[in-house]
Amino acid sequence: MNADQQLLHEARSRNRQAVIAGVAGVLLVVAATVQLGGPHTKVDELTVDLIVASKRFPLDLIAAGINGLGSLAVAWTLVYLHSCSRARNPQVRDYVKWLALAGGVLAAITGVVYAIVVAIKVHQFVTTGTQTYQEANHLTSGSGLLALQLLGQASALALAVGFALVSLNAMRQGLLTRFMGYLGIFAGVLILFQVTQIPVVQGFWLLALGYLISGRWPTGVPPAWRSGRSEPWPPANQARMQRAGAARRGRTGAKPVPTPEPAPAGVPAPSRTRATTPKRKRKRRN
Repeated sequence: MNADQQLLHEARSRNRQAVIAGVAGVLLVVAATVQLGGPHTKVDELTVDLIVASKRFPLDLIAAGINGLGSLAVAWTLVYLHSCSRARNPQVRDYVKWLALAGGVLAAITGVVYAIVVAIKVHQFVTTGTQTYQEANHLTSGSGLLALQLLGQASALALAVGFALVSLNAMRQGLLTRFMGYLGIFAGVLILFQVTQIPVVQGFWLLALGYLISGRWPTGVPPAWRSGRSEPWPPANQARMQRAGAARRGRTGAKPVPTPEPAPAGVPAPSRTRATTPKRKRKRRN
């Protein structure tokens, strides 16, 4: 697929993908908000945790379902952005796409299944038995829950790495600004090391990405979206020098002085003669 075909393909799917990215950001934030609602325990004790979880399991199931849809939308968005990067530079590794896809799909499945299994366990605890610590420990220490927790951690790791690498590759090809590229890497890191319970950074990045893909970026979309080719950003020091030079020219109103082209190889430089040397004014003696 050449550059023109790639641009045509992106033009057809741009609005749809912008909506998917925005919906992904909204769903992640809404799921975390729902998860924070309802009753919560004030003490860290297993039997009390299970009793309170039985009262709030509908909220947990709803939050898990919303978060699962959000994870699938995130995976879809990352795969799309990776395909755009790879179309502009075939050297971009294809395993990054599979990491993002596997992480998003596994996170969606394990999150929903874990919420269902926990709901069954807590219902069994509050409706049968004597509700002792031994019974609670027996219900929650099974191999099934442990396997789901390990799968959840593995999916979070894969999604975090995919998030960071997709953002890095897209920034290198000029599809993302430096701000968006580094913010995407930071958002991937926050999947593993949560600072807040609501994923504000991931939600903001996805909403901003959807706005960028739609072609309505305030400063204009990066050139790589228009050319269909890789348009790497200049080094930071070179960009600063260009901005400083443009600012100086804007203050003085002077036009940039063209740099003389070097003489071709093998052609001697013209020698200075009396006729070509500018005359100097002689000072008058009093």
